[in-house]
Amino acid sequence: MLDFSDSDMLQHFDSDWEALLSKQWDQPAVDVGKSYLHASVVVIGEAGVLISGPSGSGKSSLALALIAAAEGAGFFARLVGDDRIAIACKGTRLIARGHPLILGKIERRGQGLFEIPFLAEAVVRLVIGLGGGKDAPPPRLPDEAHAHVVLAGVELPFLRLRQDAAVCDLAAAVLADSRLHGKQP
Repeated sequence: MLDFSDSDMLQHFDSDWEALLSKQWDQPAVDVGKSYLHASVVVIGEAGVLISGPSGSGKSSLALALIAAAEGAGFFARLVGDDRIAIACKGTRLIARGHPLILGKIERRGQGLFEIPFLAEAVVRLVIGLGGGKDAPPPRLPDEAHAHVVLAGVELPFLRLRQDAAVCDLAAAVLADSRLHGKQP
């Protein structure tokens, strides 16, 4: 299990992703004072999905693809936040909120910021880690030691995805993950 509360993994929001990822590619940067993650969050049905990864890895693209794929499959889907996500532990749940200055806004790389429908907060039920690529792909089979992650003291299911795969394929993989729907594999 990955634990993001380890002090050497805690960083300020504007931390250097490359230095952080040299320790482990799937661990998002955290601002201790504000508990912000460099991530995107969407809601699919009632489940919040937190998407982490280095700058330029496709977090926003995956968020948009997840919303489109979920709506196409008949699920409710909304953006919670893009780029800066505040997290807080409430009981045994992780609550994620978008940054108040950019609520409802998401970046399409090379096209700018767009406003889309959003929810103010979500209960996170699944964490996606984008990383790898041709030179450092994630393992072919799930690694039970990395099947969960701890954020703000809450243990959550974790899914590693290759950042160089087509976002429509990644969105389909996320929607097919039984943990998104509250079922254990």
